This record gives sequence, structure tokens and C-alpha cells, in this order.
Amino acid sequence: MNNILKYWILPAIFLMLFSPVLANNKLDSDKDGVPDEDEISIYHTNPNNPDTDNDGYKDWYEINSGFSPLNHEPLKSDKIDSDDDGLADYKEFQFHTDGLNPDTDGDGYKDGDEIANGFDPLQKGNFKLSKRIEINLKEQELSYYLGGVRMGTFKVSTGKAAMPTPKGNFKIDEKELKAWSKPYGLWMPYWLSLNKGTFGIHELPEWPSGIKEGAAHLGKPVSHGCIRLGVGPAKLIYDWADIGTQVKIF
Repeated sequence: MNNILKYWILPAIFLMLFSPVLANNKLDSDKDGVPDEDEISIYHTNPNNPDTDNDGYKDWYEINSGFSPLNHEPLKSDKIDSDDDGLADYKEFQFHTDGLNPDTDGDGYKDGDEIANGFDPLQKGNFKLSKRIEINLKEQELSYYLGGVRMGTFKVSTGKAAMPTPKGNFKIDEKELKAWSKPYGLWMPYWLSLNKGTFGIHELPEWPSGIKEGAAHLGKPVSHGCIRLGVGPAKLIYDWADIGTQVKIF
């Protein structure tokens, strides 16, 4: 009887001590809390080393604390670019690119340059990523997305109660550097037309005298139905968005 127990107990102890463990029911070979498949495909960390950058902190801890497991520098992952490709480590994780390889797909273009121009850094060739803008009326925020990854969020001013901004799904159908609003007698810089110009996205408006709408109105629904952006963000979105870009307003 004792010999039989020995043959069962010893292998069980060996498995407990030396076999890989599971993280969220997925294989975690180095027992750092990050599943192997995520280490390989998302973070590009070493699935056989619980502390990829050897800084004394496990990969799981760094990821969940906002630090980069690829770099021993004590900087947040959105402030560090380990491979100097123009894309912060945090964004590398979101796009599943290799944070230690400036050109993940080996096509001769840095990951950061591909993202900046809307191309897929995981595929060789001219493969464009989808672009989308979302406008949250309750929060008075505009967010823009590339390939499903949120690139940034800005405060806006949407329609006041008497002239609400329409909800729904739209597309940018025209662009103009400085559009004139005949009904209200003002300029709308960086105009992105929605619904054939019945309303749109633009910078804080300007009157013919040169006076510009105050930035203090951002975050408050006071417009005539358009979505107003501040100086800087309006140009960024204008340059980034193409005609045909999807716009969701909710």
C-alpha cells in the first residue's frame, strides 16, 4: 500500500513544484501572472522570464501599474519609447506591436510612422487601419480611434438644449480649412461636414472682427448644433480624419 502511494504522491509533488501554472485559465510558464499568449502577442515580453526587463518587478505588476515591462527605467509606459520608433510602449501594447523592435512587420517603416499615417504596423504593404470618431454628448467629449485603439480624447462643446446636436451614425462628407456660416455670420475653422453640411465638427468659431469664441465654453453644450473643438485639437482632427471617416454621436 505504501509503495502504491509513493508512486502517486511523488509525481504529484513534482508537478506542483515544477509545472507551469495558469493565469486566468491560460498557460503562464514563468508564473508572473501574464498568460503566455498575451506575453507573446500583446506585450512581447519573455514568457519564460517573470521579469523581462530585470528591474526587480514582475511583468504583471508593471503592466497593471502603468509601467513598461520592456524597460527598466522608472517611467510610465505612455512616457517611454523603448525602441525609439515614435510609438510609446503603452501604444505598442495596444496595437500589439513589438516594443523592442522599431519595425515590427519588417517593411522598412517604423511602427510610429505607420501609425501616424494610418497604416497597419503588423502587415507589410499599404494596409490602412479603420478610423472612427465618437462624440459623447453627456460627457462633452470627442474621442478618435485608429484600428479600434483610442488615440486621444478632447473636450468639446455641442448643441444647446434648444438646438441639440443630432445623435446617430454619420460620415465626414466634406472638409474645408475655413468655412463660412451664413446663418450665424461667423467663420468655422477646420470644418468637417456631417450630413451634407447641416452640422459638423470645427474649431471654436470666429467673428469677422477676428474675435474667437472663448475656450471656457468647451465642456458645455452651448453651440448651434455643431461640435466645437479647441485650438490645437481641431487642427489635429482635421488633418487626421479623411472624407468617409465614421462618426458616432451618442
